[in-house]
Amino acid sequence: MKKILMSIFAVLFLGLIINCSSAQVKNPFVQREWMLVSLNNFTKDQLIKNKAGINLTAKKEGNKIRGGAFMGCNRMFFTSEFKNNGKVEISGLGSTMMACQSMDIENAFSKSFEKMTKYSVEGHFLTLYDENGGQMKFVAADWD
Repeated sequence: MKKILMSIFAVLFLGLIINCSSAQVKNPFVQREWMLVSLNNFTKDQLIKNKAGINLTAKKEGNKIRGGAFMGCNRMFFTSEFKNNGKVEISGLGSTMMACQSMDIENAFSKSFEKMTKYSVEGHFLTLYDENGGQMKFVAADWD
């Protein structure tokens, strides 16, 4: 009886190890949803009202993450690569083509987003920077 229980325990333990090692591990610092809280001269209230933010929760393909964004009107999509040295590459920004009453935030975001070349994650904040001192600041959507 003891041998049977040990065999069952060994098989269960081995199964647990195999399942854990094959699980997709996301980068908990970057791969999450982020709410935009600072962009140009827009107030935080304006950004929150428009539900402005980016979604980086997709599965990594190599080192790249296909992301999505919403700034109050159109759905946007892009590819991002967050590197260990604090550099980021954002490319392929596109969007749906709906005409909305106010597209000011969306236009400002679209104009600046692909120009971002550096990033930092400090606590629950993600900040993107361009080469000219411009920046966008996000807060983790799941942060309380």
